[in-house]
Amino acid sequence: MKTRPRFSKEEFARRGDEIYERELPSILQAGRAREFVAIDIETGAYETDISELAASDRLLARIPGAQIWLRRIGSRYSHRFGLHPRASVTFGVV
Repeated sequence: MKTRPRFSKEEFARRGDEIYERELPSILQAGRAREFVAIDIETGAYETDISELAASDRLLARIPGAQIWLRRIGSRYSHRFGLHPRASVTFGVV
């Protein structure tokens, strides 16, 4: 069964970010920087995992029809596309 969004994209993002910023940082900080958090924007329930799919699946098992906002812990985004800046490299003159 496919869950249909019940909110605009802007409201979805606003709710997800608000729950993450206000309620979850103290629980999610320690040693989880590479994990994902799946948050139901209606209930505030969440699941974490290194796999975004596993976190989402567990949340949907608990709350069928959950409106899931997905985010990588410690980041504003779940994924980045395109070129990623790398550490600068300095070349010496030979």
